[in-house]
Amino acid sequence: MRTYRELFRQPEFTPLFLVASVRSAAQTVTGLALGVLIYADTGSPLLSSLAMFGPSLAQLVGASTLLSAADRIPPRAAITGLWLLFAAAAAVQAIPGLPVGVSFAVLLVLGMFASLGGGVTYGLLQEILPKGGFLIGRSVINMSNGATQILGFATGGLLVTLLSPRVTLLVGAGMYLVAAAVARCGLSRRPARAQGRASISATWRTNGVLWSSKPRRSVYLMLCVPNGLIVGCESLYVPYEPAYAGLLFASAAGGMLVGDTLVGRFVPARWRARGGPALRLLLAAPYLVFFLRPPLGVAVGVVFVASIGFAATLLLQERLLTLTPDELSGHALGLHGSGMLAMQGVGAALAGALAQVVSVGVAMGVMAGVSVVVTVVLERGAAAGGGVVPARAEGRV
Repeated sequence: MRTYRELFRQPEFTPLFLVASVRSAAQTVTGLALGVLIYADTGSPLLSSLAMFGPSLAQLVGASTLLSAADRIPPRAAITGLWLLFAAAAAVQAIPGLPVGVSFAVLLVLGMFASLGGGVTYGLLQEILPKGGFLIGRSVINMSNGATQILGFATGGLLVTLLSPRVTLLVGAGMYLVAAAVARCGLSRRPARAQGRASISATWRTNGVLWSSKPRRSVYLMLCVPNGLIVGCESLYVPYEPAYAGLLFASAAGGMLVGDTLVGRFVPARWRARGGPALRLLLAAPYLVFFLRPPLGVAVGVVFVASIGFAATLLLQERLLTLTPDELSGHALGLHGSGMLAMQGVGAALAGALAQVVSVGVAMGVMAGVSVVVTVVLERGAAAGGGVVPARAEGRV
């Protein structure tokens, strides 16, 4: 499968694509509205930031406790139930006078359950597409998520200004309801991919199986660590160019869009293994220019070129699936998503702490240099690890 026409001809891809796009827009709108609301109530930039991005760290808790459900619950029921839960949570957070502590408790619960969202969605994506179609399908959803986030922030900002943060939260709740309705009506009823009951022990056991394989472990590290360090660079756009940070973020989004398009649609399968290391280095190496504190025009170009390298994630996800039994695919992808988001939060924290003691440009250059070193070390380690362990040889858990 190499064309978008073939992709959208698959019976269930279009509803799954719509569910993912509407969910992304809803998450962006509600996150912005809640951040504004928390800041208005507390005057704390830290709490406002945690309201928007803190739930990603809570996904580690979900990945350690709930993730076995990603393959043990029928996917249509799981996706519908998740977005109904998020709709209800957005409506609760819109209640006037709700204590800040309660808002954060709701966010913690959502963060835990969000760890299931990626695993269920992308596990189902692999199911509904023919062999070899996952990469182009995932690239199209990535492209849509980037576009809907940009539109979501713009729309959310407008709604917050014209209406209020609480009304905007209710709009976001309605969007989650739309996503749940599309999932319920547009997706087919399918059985769970894995047998057995979802539980904390099953989650730990499957995490152990996934992590015990050296080839998979290398892929997980390559997916999460270099990526997270570069997101740390991105977290410093505002202090680097306060008046033009939006331009830098837009340039990064544009580079990601180009990378996902090229890799998902045009890169032949025989080039993917050779192109992965180069893309991972492309993601980090251009940021070394920030040691020289380049002017805005150069910085925008550097960010655009570097962000093309995020497409390496697509190739690594494809490799992860080749190393994983089908009945564990949702769990494996969910574990990757939770780990990646958590590492991005760690990268942002490290970059911010470093920028407290050195200049912002130097901090960005250091983070990029570490990412390059980590990429080279992980690549050598993967090459030294030898052959691939057949996914089907591991059996069920």
